[in-house]
Amino acid sequence: MTELRDGNGLAAAEKLYTQYGSRARELKASGKKVIGYLSALGPVEIMTAAGVVPIRLKGNVSEAISKGDAYMESIVCPFVRNVFDAAVKGKYDFLDGMVLPHQCDSIDRTNETWSYTLKLPYWHFLNVPHVTDDPSITFMKEILRIFIGTLEKFTGTKITDEAIANAVKAHNENRKLMRELYDLRKSNPPPISGTEMMKVLVAAMSLPVDESSALIKAVTKEVKERKPAAGKPAAKRIMLIGDQIDDVAVIEAIESAGAYLVMEDLSIGAKMYWEDVDATADPVQGIAERYLRKLKIPTTFVGSADTYEGILDERFGQMKKYVNEFKVDGAILFIYKYCDPYGFEVPAIKSYVEAAGAPVLYLEDEYSTSSLARVKTRIEAFLEMIA
Repeated sequence: MTELRDGNGLAAAEKLYTQYGSRARELKASGKKVIGYLSALGPVEIMTAAGVVPIRLKGNVSEAISKGDAYMESIVCPFVRNVFDAAVKGKYDFLDGMVLPHQCDSIDRTNETWSYTLKLPYWHFLNVPHVTDDPSITFMKEILRIFIGTLEKFTGTKITDEAIANAVKAHNENRKLMRELYDLRKSNPPPISGTEMMKVLVAAMSLPVDESSALIKAVTKEVKERKPAAGKPAAKRIMLIGDQIDDVAVIEAIESAGAYLVMEDLSIGAKMYWEDVDATADPVQGIAERYLRKLKIPTTFVGSADTYEGILDERFGQMKKYVNEFKVDGAILFIYKYCDPYGFEVPAIKSYVEAAGAPVLYLEDEYSTSSLARVKTRIEAFLEMIA
C-alpha cells in the first residue's frame, strides 16, 4: 500500500477506516476476486489460499436503514440489517461473492434474502456446527472441504494443502503482530488509544493478509516511538465486551468520559487474534479446530469440564486473563438488541467478570448512533461509580 511508504501507519489506518472497502475496490479493479464474509466464522485462511481477497463486511452506525427493511423484518439483528442495507445501497458493489456461516437465527434465516437480492456470482453457506466434540470436528472438516471445492470451481484454481498451509502461516503471523500491538496497551497510560486501536482493527479486516500485516507493523513501530504523555492524569482502565462493534462511536463515548479503553473481547478484535491455527499434517484439521474450539463465541458451545465453574472457565477464561494482564478497573458489556446468543450469556459473563475483580456495566442497544446520548450518560455514571 502506498500509504505506508512514509511509515505512517495510523494515518493509513484512518484512511482505510474512513473509506472502508477502498482497498478491496482497488484490488477488484486490478483483476482480483473479492469475497465478503460477515462474522468471526469466516475461514480467511482458505479464502487467502484460493487467491481471493477476503473482506469482512460492516455497516454504518451513522446511517439509518432505509432500504434493507423492505427485505428484512425489524426484529432481525440490527447489525445484520445495517450491513444488508449497505449492500443493497451499493456500498459493496465490488464483491464477487459472499460466504455466510450457520451461526445465529438472524444470519441463518436471512441467507436466502441476501443471496436472492444481491445476486452475486458466488455464494456459499457454511454449515458450521454448534458443538465441538470429535464428530463435530470431522463434520467441520468436510464442510470446509466442500467450501474449498466451490471456491476451486469459482476461481478455476486448485487449492492445494500446501497453499492452505502457507495461508495458515501468514494469518498466524498476522495474529502474532496484532497481539504485539495489544501488548503495548498494558502500559499506563497506554500509548495507543482505544479509538485508534479500533480504526486499526477495522482497517486490518479490509485488507489481504500481507497488507494487513504491513499495516500492523507500521502502526506498532509508530506507537513505540511515541513519548509518554507528561503529567497525564490517572484514569480508569476499561474493557469492552461484545460482538461486532466495528465503529469508534462507543469507544469515543468511553474515552471522552475520561477513561482508557485498554482491552476488549470483540469478534473483530481479541477473539480474532488471540488464538492461532495449529500446524497439522492436514491443514484443514487445524483450521477446523480453531474455528470450532478456539473461537469463544456464544453460538458455539465450548465446554467439556465436569463442573459449572469449569465450563465458565473454558468459555470466559480469557476475560479473566485480560482483567489481570491489562489491569482492568471495569468492563462494559455491550450487546445489540435481538441478539439472543449473547443475551442468554449476559448473566454468566457479568457474574464471571465481576468475580474476576472488575465491575460490569451491561448495555443493550442498537447498531446506531441514534441512541448514543443515553448510552454515554450510563457510561459516565458507571465510571463515576467505580472512581
